Amino acid sequence: MSVVTIRPANEQDAADLADLAERTFRDTFATENNPADMALHCAEHFGVAIQRQEILAPNHVILLAEVDTQLAAFAQVRLHAPKAGIAAPQPAELQRLYVEKAWHGRGVAHKLMLQVLATAMQTGTETIWLGVWEHNPRAIAFYRKYGFQVVGEHVFQFGNDPQRDLVMAATLND
Repeated sequence: MSVVTIRPANEQDAADLADLAERTFRDTFATENNPADMALHCAEHFGVAIQRQEILAPNHVILLAEVDTQLAAFAQVRLHAPKAGIAAPQPAELQRLYVEKAWHGRGVAHKLMLQVLATAMQTGTETIWLGVWEHNPRAIAFYRKYGFQVVGEHVFQFGNDPQRDLVMAATLND
């Protein structure tokens, strides 16, 4: 039986996180998007220095999911992240949640999401929001299971392609 462990990322995780972040992003979106836009987006948002900076940012919490010590997934939460249309005093944003394909459907995302929600509540957040690509029904359905509802939309700049994201939010309860 595999053991799933969720832990906060630390500076020494930057290289492994950069690799996992780019790989899972490409796995999720490469087939539906222009390769040039994918390359541009990845160059701007992934890399060891970028992930190290995000790990060290005081308003970020990055959680890693390991299965038997193998990195399988991660989530990135930005605390105190106001958003137009989100009526909450200190909302948090779930910026990223990605799971290696080999671990889809095996409970890793569920355990990671439960820890994301618990972490947000521990910081005093009452509302958590996220942007999800309108053409990602699997993710939309996943987030709905945790109480997220569509509350608006925004533009997600993907390379040179402005895409429509649905903004979803959930109220956190103790």
